[in-house]
Amino acid sequence: MHIFEEPKIDCHAHVIDPVNFPYGKNVVYRPSAQEIGTAAQLREVMTSYGVKHALLVQPNSGYEGDNACMLDAIAKGEGRFKGIAIVDLDADIATLKTLQAQGIVGAAINPTVHGNDYYKDADRLMKRLADLDMFFNLQVEHDQFLMYAPWIEQIPVKVLIDHAGRPDPAAGLNQPAFAAMLRLAKTGRVNVKISGYLKFARRPYPFVDCRPFVRALVDAFTLDHCLWASDWPYLRATERQDYGPLVQLAGQLFPDANDRRKLFRDTPCRLFGFPR
Repeated sequence: MHIFEEPKIDCHAHVIDPVNFPYGKNVVYRPSAQEIGTAAQLREVMTSYGVKHALLVQPNSGYEGDNACMLDAIAKGEGRFKGIAIVDLDADIATLKTLQAQGIVGAAINPTVHGNDYYKDADRLMKRLADLDMFFNLQVEHDQFLMYAPWIEQIPVKVLIDHAGRPDPAAGLNQPAFAAMLRLAKTGRVNVKISGYLKFARRPYPFVDCRPFVRALVDAFTLDHCLWASDWPYLRATERQDYGPLVQLAGQLFPDANDRRKLFRDTPCRLFGFPR
């Protein structure tokens, strides 16, 4: 079976549809041209590459906490999609339960956009997510993760880390934040998306400078807690990105078909409740 035909779940994709869901007035970035990716376009891409389901992640770009575009995609997706929302840090249990009933499995924060100070009270949200058995989805870069590591260790919340934690390849495997992330594998609650190489690589595709970090993550977390994702439609990409080469790259990184089955399907099915 060709890798494009292997059943997959994409654990980090966005829907961007400014025609039907206009951008907010004060958003940090307004996607345009090939950064726009509607739910219908995503479904076509998924069909082309054997992707049966996707975890949609609400983008700060275009929408911030207006989850309407993503919720519409989930509602009309015939079971293809679940989602990660952006909510106010003081969102109450009732608000989170309402989102949960609409297919939302967690809430995201993004210090790479807003900085750590913006999220200095995020531990309160983490506790509420833990109470509802929802995921805390975190996108950090460089040493930002160090602020969240003690909370993750103390609060029994399930965690998703975007894009391998976006380490600095030049700083090596022992850089403080990446080392702290590896140590948290022992909790059994932290899961890492093997994705988003372009957001931290210093070398172009096939991102060979990212590979030691991927190996270290898989060794620490095992494939029971690692997830494959595309990051489609590649917001703020600094060079050309396409879905097919990223799937092929997964094949290079994980040449064993049994490993790919865990990464592509078994682990996300278990974590998010997608049908097998």
